[in-house]
Amino acid sequence: MPPPSSSHTPESTTRVIRISRLSLLACGFLLLAVASPAMAWPAAFSWMLVIPFLVFAWILRVRTVVGPDGITARATFSTTRIGWGALAGIRFPKRGWARATLTDGSEVPLPVVTFGRLPELAEASGGRITDPYAAADAARSAEATAEDAAAESDDASK
Repeated sequence: MPPPSSSHTPESTTRVIRISRLSLLACGFLLLAVASPAMAWPAAFSWMLVIPFLVFAWILRVRTVVGPDGITARATFSTTRIGWGALAGIRFPKRGWARATLTDGSEVPLPVVTFGRLPELAEASGGRITDPYAAADAARSAEATAEDAAAESDDASK
């Protein structure tokens, strides 16, 4: 049993990126939608009652876990573990989820990871994946500091 965490223990940087649990509410609505035809004509439509439960299981299963050891991509029927040494980069296609490009040239889809979730991915990776938002903010603040310094030197020379 691991010791309890304290204020002196660093927090785990492992981040789980998953589909919102609010999506499970849609499974309930889907069950209501397929229940009507299934009750009206059970011989033809009773098989449809399985669909909401499959969607429910898919929402609970699909995720990407980013931690100190690497990335674990849990898809519908497979789980892929990628060590930081095997990761060459992250690609964001026009549609769909991000893809991890490996050093051997292959790609692994990262379920639920979109460009908007890149700051979470960068924070959990411990700096191994860069955050373009943070880089842009740092560049803007450096530019503002340089402009302030230039304005102060202009005022001092007058």
